[in-house]
Parts: sequence; structure tokens; C-alpha cells
Amino acid sequence: MCGIVGVLHQAPVNQWIYDALLLLQHRGQDAAGIATQEGQKFFMHKAKGMVRDVFRTRNMRALPGNMGLGQVRYPTAGNAHSEEEAQPFYVNAPYGIVMVHNGNLTNAHEQRRALFVDDHRHCNTDSDSEVLLNVFAHELERATRGLDLKPSEVFKAVEQVHLRIKGSYAVIAMIAGHGLVAFRDPYGIRPLCMGQGQGAIMFASESVAVDGTGLDLVREVKPGEAVFVDMQGQVHQQQCAAETHLMPCMFEYVYLARPDSVLSGVSVYEARLAMGETLAKRVISTVSPSEIDAVIPIPESSRPSAMQLAHLLGKPYREGFVKNRYVGRTFIMPGQSVRKKSVRQKLNAIGSEFAGRNVLLVDDSIVRGTTSKEIVQMAREAGARKVYLASAAPPVRYPNVYGIDMPSAEELVAHGRTVDEIRDIIGCDALIYQDVAALKHAVGALGADIEGFDASCFDGVYCTGDITLAEVSAINEGRNRGDEDEVNTSRLSLRNAEGA
Repeated sequence: MCGIVGVLHQAPVNQWIYDALLLLQHRGQDAAGIATQEGQKFFMHKAKGMVRDVFRTRNMRALPGNMGLGQVRYPTAGNAHSEEEAQPFYVNAPYGIVMVHNGNLTNAHEQRRALFVDDHRHCNTDSDSEVLLNVFAHELERATRGLDLKPSEVFKAVEQVHLRIKGSYAVIAMIAGHGLVAFRDPYGIRPLCMGQGQGAIMFASESVAVDGTGLDLVREVKPGEAVFVDMQGQVHQQQCAAETHLMPCMFEYVYLARPDSVLSGVSVYEARLAMGETLAKRVISTVSPSEIDAVIPIPESSRPSAMQLAHLLGKPYREGFVKNRYVGRTFIMPGQSVRKKSVRQKLNAIGSEFAGRNVLLVDDSIVRGTTSKEIVQMAREAGARKVYLASAAPPVRYPNVYGIDMPSAEELVAHGRTVDEIRDIIGCDALIYQDVAALKHAVGALGADIEGFDASCFDGVYCTGDITLAEVSAINEGRNRGDEDEVNTSRLSLRNAEGA
């Protein structure tokens, strides 16, 4: 998961991009970067850290030009500790291309090998985004054959990218002297929208970046589509994939996206209200409402679901935890020990809301269970008689390969365990999970164009069709060891075995 933005304007774009990245900061806190173009020259600054820390006045002054793009990074592939893998990425031929990418390629290792052996291109990092950039650059060079660039050749290059690349990808690329191109994978797993106004055209991961910078949301980039904006601001678009399906990532609605965003025509806020409605039915079948004194959300993504749940149960909605906004999201913190320690730094219980009460805590999801266990203990220490826990998402039983850093299956508290076993680990008096089918129906009913969802972390079904659970295990084992050769060998062995 990352946040990306690209802007073409009649005036300098550095402040526009900076403002948009601030609005997308929730999508990545590891690193940030901005690249702009003035004349025929690119200017770039990127570093590890939050947007406000990476960019000082001197850095902003060194980013001139009327076209640019930026990214906030949350690493899911490559070396999470390497500043070199912060985006944007740059390649000098053809024309000069800078790219930002949100998603995760499932065949990055095979394509890296093909780039080196067949295309004679070199990747200098372990990032799958650099692989994607070089594949696009190679196909663009083949399409133009040294001639002047036309929109049709940009679309032909994207068409070839779709044939070569597997996985999830929302991409914005800046082609020196020619314009911006934005495109999504044929399943539309990761979000990408387009905004316009005040002489500017913007592409961004979420509509909140468009709204928050004073632009009007035009539409989403469709699955498999490419949109090219030339230097004169003329917009060209074309479908570049032979077969497409709109299957956005369900975890965007559950947790990742801001509630004030609209993804695939669905308000994230309304989606979370709908989750609360379906969750209420599950709660009633497990715990009698008469046994619940108050419904308390675990900040912040769960608030809309908790409010709707409390309303339907006829119980008070109370704020029982105060969040320290200066601590990063625990879900994207590396390592169990750091995550566990951060919970108490991040949340503090209001004792009067718990003392002598039976409380129903509502969380957006339960991944490793570490945070949930700590929060349940906090509620008990604050004086709660009974602590019930409800998850607006179903059990997370499988790793994600499309750009969310879900851990290996063995680290997922729900993997291979019953709800009762998970409840014992977390230490709550009752544990209620959302139903997968009900979740898909509730959110899907809000979006007319949605054909389905990538809910692989809940149901183990990987929508691109090129991934098996065995391969997921091999990929994660290799990543955990930090041994890329091991990953290549594992994947190759699995494919050979399947072919046999």
C-alpha cells in the first residue's frame, strides 16, 4: 500500500503535490518523494520519513516545474530499510521517465530476469516498482522505434505491460517533455482517480487528495485503461487490456482508505456504515444486547461501523479510548515487539467509560491479534466487567500479495484456528467476526460497476488467477529470509511441479 499523485498545471506543481501527499499520508509513513520537470530536466527529492519531515523549504524550492508526481511509501516488496527504494524511480531512456507505483507485482522476479537477459536492462534495487518502470520503458522504446511520441504509442506500451506484468498496479509516469500517463491493472485492485480544475489535472490514489486540493473529481481510471495528458493539457484515453474486471481490494474499504474518500463509486464512509449493519446481525446471534452496556470503537477506522452497530443494537456509543495522533499506525510497524509496545503509546483508556460495564469493543480488523490482546487487557485494567470484541472484517486467514504487507500465514492469529481459539488468545469474553459473503454483498451493493472484490486475505481466492496458496507461502518464506534467490527457486520449482 502506497499513496501516489501526479499533477500537470499551468503553474508550479510542487506545492500541489506536497499538499496531496499530506492528504495521502495514511497510505504510507516509511518514505516520501517528489519529482518535477522544468524544461527537459527532472528534479527529485526523496527520503525516509513522513512528508512534513522529508520536505523542507530548501527542498521545495529545488523542485521547479509545471509537471510532477509524488509518493508516500509503505514497503511491501524489496528492502523496507533502503532509502534507495523510496519512490519516484527514474530511467533515462527513452525520453526520460519517472514513475510512481502503488501495488505489488506477483511475477517481479521473472520479469527482472527477463529484463536482464532479453531486454538488456538493469535493475539496481529489489523493488518491484523499478521492474515495472523498466518494463514500461522497454515497451515504450519498442513502440516508438526512435520516432516522435504519440498517444497511440503510449497506449501500445501499456498494452504490452498488461501482457507481461501480473499482480496489482496503479501507476503514474512522467515522460520528459511529453506529459503524464496513468494506468491500472486489468482488475483495478489498487485505486486511482482523476481530478481537474483551476488549470490543473491530477491523478491520485484517493479522491480525498483531489477534494482536499480544491479540484473536482472527474472519474476513476478504469481497470486496464491508460489516460495520457500531454503538455498542452489535452486528455487522451484508451482501454489497453483485452479483458478487464473491476475487483477492488476489500481491505481498502475496511481499513486502508480515508472515510472521506470515494473508491470505485463507493463512499468509504458509507461502506463502513454498511459493515456495521451486517455486523450487528452477527453480534445479536452471539451476545444478547441486554448483556452490553456500551459500544466502544477502537480508533479510528472502526468508528462508522461502531456507530451504526450501536444504533441498531439500541446501545450507547461511547468513546473509550483517546488516540495519540503522533504515533504511527501499528498495522504498518515492523516487528511484533515494536507493535506491542506502540499500542500503549498510541491509545489510552478513559476509565469512567469502562468501570463496572460490559463493553463491546469494535475494531476494523484483527490481523496478528497482538494489538487486540493489548486493548482487551487495557479495558479490563480500566475496570470493565466483561469485554466483548467485534471485528468489522472477517477473520484474516491468508497473506495478501497485492500490496498490503500481511504477514506470513503463521503470524496471522486466525490462520488455522477456530473463533474460540482466537478468543482464548486475545482474552475477550466473546469474539464476533464479520461474515465474508455478507461483507461483499454489503459493500458491493453500493457500487453499480463493481463485479467482485479481491478479498484474498479473508477467503484465500487470488483474483488474478496466477497465484496459489503454495506460492504465497514460498514468496513469504523467501521474503522473511531476505533471500531473493530462494524465492526464485521456490517459485520455479512450484511452476515446474504444476506443469508436470
